[in-house]
Amino acid sequence: MNSVVGLVGGSKFWGAFLMLAVGLLVTMGIGTSFGTVPVIAAIYCPLAMHLGFSVGATVCLIAAAGALGDAGSPASDTTLGPTAGLNADGQHNHIWDTCVPTFLHYNIPIFIAAMIGALMLY
Repeated sequence: MNSVVGLVGGSKFWGAFLMLAVGLLVTMGIGTSFGTVPVIAAIYCPLAMHLGFSVGATVCLIAAAGALGDAGSPASDTTLGPTAGLNADGQHNHIWDTCVPTFLHYNIPIFIAAMIGALMLY
């Protein structure tokens, strides 16, 4: 924890940014927010305490980090379900037609809202 706090310089902004970015990558890799939350909560709770985040800000960061990559992950049921149905004619590109638009219109706004929420709740 001390090395991460030293890396971000004790800054709540960069700490929240780093937690959300790591949560996005972990969730996109796992493909499910329900599997990500227990993993990142074990790391983020002590880190958020060291950075001075409140309980509300910590919950905001963990929930947003878990939800971030779920809908845009190529391995998520959220994207695989529509792809299975829409690819009946063989013209649906899983990544470009499902994952990229979800990343742009879902993940980026959640990332920004979580940053604002975490910094307002501290």
